[in-house]
Amino acid sequence: MRLAGAAVRRVWTVELRPRPGGPALVCVRCTNHTVSPVAASARSAALAHLACHARADALPAHLRICQCRSLGCLWHRRHRGCAGPVLLALTRDDGGRVWRLADTCAACAAATGNTSVVPCTVLGTPHSPASPPAAAAAAHRVHRPAAEEGMRVREMLTYLATALPRCTSPAGRLLALQCALRADTRGLVRLPAGLLRGMRLRGRAEAWEELAHGRWLLPPDLRAAPVTVQLLDAAVRDQAPGRTARRRAAHWALRPGPPALPGATPPAVRLVALVLAAHLSPRAAHTIEMDVLARLCGHSPHQTAELLDRLVASHVLTSWHHRLDTDEVTWALPHGHSARTGSPRLS
Repeated sequence: MRLAGAAVRRVWTVELRPRPGGPALVCVRCTNHTVSPVAASARSAALAHLACHARADALPAHLRICQCRSLGCLWHRRHRGCAGPVLLALTRDDGGRVWRLADTCAACAAATGNTSVVPCTVLGTPHSPASPPAAAAAAHRVHRPAAEEGMRVREMLTYLATALPRCTSPAGRLLALQCALRADTRGLVRLPAGLLRGMRLRGRAEAWEELAHGRWLLPPDLRAAPVTVQLLDAAVRDQAPGRTARRRAAHWALRPGPPALPGATPPAVRLVALVLAAHLSPRAAHTIEMDVLARLCGHSPHQTAELLDRLVASHVLTSWHHRLDTDEVTWALPHGHSARTGSPRLS
């Protein structure tokens, strides 16, 4: 007997082709193969289009297979074989002109270049109020900031690692994270002056300019209070969970901990500390792959290693180690700090 879901091939590809008047979005899966997005939001339109396909072709987890494996693992260098859960992986090819979204196992996703796992928060169905039982369960769910907020920040950092140009600075990535988590359904964000001062990014026009140059947002008026920002990334407008939960995650990202960072810590070090905090384990050993850590921070592995050394020098970490055979980075926190809820927070 053939399963109904077996015929669903969960891999979608779109291409941005130059046309007079702006780029055209070409999708071979659609009846109308060509769509003309606004030139300033072509990348966002491509990602949003792929997300629509993923939602429309939804399958139960037990029916999803690694599409990379089904094609003979042609998308990446050789590795030990398929392993781990099947995830949605977003790949940027040909300098950002071709984008692919596909069901891929964790091992293949990690081995494929220019690829990030798409968080469920980005593919959530928007504007669908929870059913009464679900709403009641959510209201009575135990709130665990270290787990819930950290997970949402980790997912958004993963998405931004692909959605933003690779050359985006740490300051730009920190701003983009706050904007993405605080945006409403129209893509509007209002950032109070105090928030930007607390991030040591008030008046940093160059960080906003690089995000605008990457066509991720429109240049804001930095003289206004609050600073109002219009995002061009259509994918971040249709997020689940709701805005309240995302705002809590945005606040957590400002003070993730443990432990505390000095107030004048530069954005590059602060971003590495945030990524580590979002990957804390309830166990004593905390691990992350160096390739993943470097990609989320927009650095090379060598630069990331130097930033980890700075965290040790400032006593934020007691030690860290990179295993070359597995590419795993392990780190240890000062005595008395842990990943449990209620730990001292980063300031």
